[in-house]
Amino acid sequence: MSENVVHLHKSTDPTTETAPVTALTVLPDAAPAKPVPLWVRSGRVVRTAITHEATKSTARAVARHGLYTVNGGRIVARRAWDGKTGARYERMLRAAEAAGNFEVAEEWEDRLQRFREARHRRRMDLLHSPVDAAKGVGVGAGMSVGVLVALGVVMAINNHDIGDVITPLAAVIDFVGLLIRIVQVVWGPALTIGPFLALLALWTVGSKQQAAPAWALPDNIRSDEGEPITPSIVVKALRDLGVPALRNAIKEMGDAGAGMLGPIRIAGCGVEVDVTLPSGVSTIEVQNRRRKLAENLTRHEHEVFITIPQAARTVRLWVADSGALDEPIGPSPLVTDDTMTADYAKGRAPWGQDLRGDATALSLYQRHLLITGLSNQGKTVALRSLALWLALDKSVQFLMGDLKGVGDWAMFDGLATTLIQGPTDEHVIQVTEMVEGAVDEMNRRIQAPPGTVFPPLIVLVDEAQVAFMCPAKDEDKRPYGGSKANSRYFMAVRKIHNQGRAVNVLMWQGTQDPTNENLPKLVREGAHTRASLALGTESQARMALGDKAVDGGAAPNLLRPGLDRGTLVVASDGIAIPAGQSSITVRTHYIDDDAAEAITDRAKAMRDGITTLTVIERGEERDPLTDVFSVLGDRPRVLTQDILKRLATLNEDAYGKWSFIDLKRVLDGTGAEPYKSDGRMVVGRDRVARALANRPDDDSASAAE
Repeated sequence: MSENVVHLHKSTDPTTETAPVTALTVLPDAAPAKPVPLWVRSGRVVRTAITHEATKSTARAVARHGLYTVNGGRIVARRAWDGKTGARYERMLRAAEAAGNFEVAEEWEDRLQRFREARHRRRMDLLHSPVDAAKGVGVGAGMSVGVLVALGVVMAINNHDIGDVITPLAAVIDFVGLLIRIVQVVWGPALTIGPFLALLALWTVGSKQQAAPAWALPDNIRSDEGEPITPSIVVKALRDLGVPALRNAIKEMGDAGAGMLGPIRIAGCGVEVDVTLPSGVSTIEVQNRRRKLAENLTRHEHEVFITIPQAARTVRLWVADSGALDEPIGPSPLVTDDTMTADYAKGRAPWGQDLRGDATALSLYQRHLLITGLSNQGKTVALRSLALWLALDKSVQFLMGDLKGVGDWAMFDGLATTLIQGPTDEHVIQVTEMVEGAVDEMNRRIQAPPGTVFPPLIVLVDEAQVAFMCPAKDEDKRPYGGSKANSRYFMAVRKIHNQGRAVNVLMWQGTQDPTNENLPKLVREGAHTRASLALGTESQARMALGDKAVDGGAAPNLLRPGLDRGTLVVASDGIAIPAGQSSITVRTHYIDDDAAEAITDRAKAMRDGITTLTVIERGEERDPLTDVFSVLGDRPRVLTQDILKRLATLNEDAYGKWSFIDLKRVLDGTGAEPYKSDGRMVVGRDRVARALANRPDDDSASAAE
């Protein structure tokens, strides 16, 4: 029978003045909703019940406690078997043989032999023990009865009662009867309760050993704090790594794989262990499973490092304490020690700490440098900290180009001979000419008499990828960027890489997100010290550090962008690297801008004063006397050879080929002629100032010839 719905409609006729009439309209109702089948509703209820957190917690608890009991029984059985047999000695014997320690193997074999002899003697003694026991019981019983009867005689004499003779013996018989009645009462319940007590004991053993899978353990145990690294945990992690040959080899080892492991050593904020892999297992198979190995060790991927030591078929595992790598390291000695100075030739720059917590220092002597990584990972700070230390050696000169131009290197104004800051093509052109000026200085030094010692000249370009990618060309259509034979920046860097080291002209570059286009192969391979922050891919890691370092375990691509900011993987002979490794991971000190400013102030105080050129002018007529005065800076007198170098830096086109004769020609007749001071030719600042002030106005615009 169909149902109807009654709808009410109000009259809207404007002609009527009476109350609106309500009309009733009966419409058929919509079809009723189809009921949900019972089995569907039941399935939803079951699914909800199964997936509920309380259900999962209960299931984990049941599984956990059941496995505690089962695995506790296995542990007790294993202990009993080891106590009754020589299994423990045999395991240690095989482990010593596998490790090649045959002296220890002989010692364990002797212990096994002594154990077997003692066990044989005990078994032979058991053959004679029943007879000896019977004899002992008979003798003991007879003596006991005699003692009791004698005691009864004494009591009878004392009490004048012959019945007391058997009183002690009767008391003993009554006591034995009481014990029998107690056993009869307790025996039944003991048979019932005994198995439960045994299961409780097994559960206790299993719970103390946490003998259950990780998924079944409670949340407070399944935390992110990680477990202490023990031999059994390492072997289990390797066994479950997913390498069939390794898993089978561990199963076949009598020592359950313990022979593969060297000593577990505390190494800084973690531990280190060498693992000798069995035959048929390659080191690369373990390296490629770093994440799974870390998870098996209850660590994050970044807390496990795998390197290849000198020993064949061996991997070295360094496992950090859980969360230790997320803690900051201390401040730089450059900040805490106001008296620190630098020595370019013999000193080492304090850079940070390695993963073991030991201080790491880098030698910069005659080494070209390349630091790369993704953007905003601490590249500039890491590069700047090296320059800050080296600035504390007053003999070091700097030519600097910052192609980011946000002030990261502004504190070197007054310390660097040249400081160009900015990201435009014009800045790239100026940086290129600065590097080419360094090439000319390098060539001048090369032509000097043998044995001449030159002060170190550091040519530093930050964000060098901007220079390599610059599309600008000069008037001869030669590109400033690129990596071709006519690319000006590329060729200048290559020339310094080829010959600069011998005369202390060094190229330092910082780049980001390396590719073959923004960091050409010949340039990156020309650096003696190569360091990388976090990168995106293994191919980028190979560009940054080279194939040898990456094949040896270096993996900057596995560093966490943002979280591992300031952490570098370094490949260099200028830093102490553990034997057998090709790289080292360094957590660098962070030196902020204020601290960097304070360090450069100390470096400036060590020098007489440097006028920093911030723009390299080109192509216009020059006033030589004015330029000479500008490069003198605040010093009262400057060596003529230093003036020539500064003039060449100021304008390569105008002064690049100048000699002492050219400088003398400009100064002759002005009253500012070069003169000797301490046996060396110098130019006085006050004299040049007077010459400028006294010369006629029509001479002020004279140009360099």
